[in-house]
Amino acid sequence: MSDDLHFKKHVFFCMNERDDGRPCCAERGAQMAQEHAKRRIRQLDLNGEGKIRINKAGCLDRCDQGPVLVIYPQGTWYTYVDQSDIDEIIDVDLIGGNIVERLKV
Repeated sequence: MSDDLHFKKHVFFCMNERDDGRPCCAERGAQMAQEHAKRRIRQLDLNGEGKIRINKAGCLDRCDQGPVLVIYPQGTWYTYVDQSDIDEIIDVDLIGGNIVERLKV
């Protein structure tokens, strides 16, 4: 891993919307979760170059396990139910550097 990464950690929230009846992350609160994470990272002054970036993504092809997010560069995939799960991912993984095993997919 390079020491000159633009972001220390990059979080992608799947925002996929499907209209064929299959599950999708958008219908499971992905927008609100992404907005909450972005707001909380800003409040903690952890956003910006060399820090943490919270992004929206198109289909990450794991909607059946969703809603999902993935954190790079480590490539850890999580699911979540509510804002407390997002806060736990922020506190334990993004800040603490540990995996939240109960939310890992």
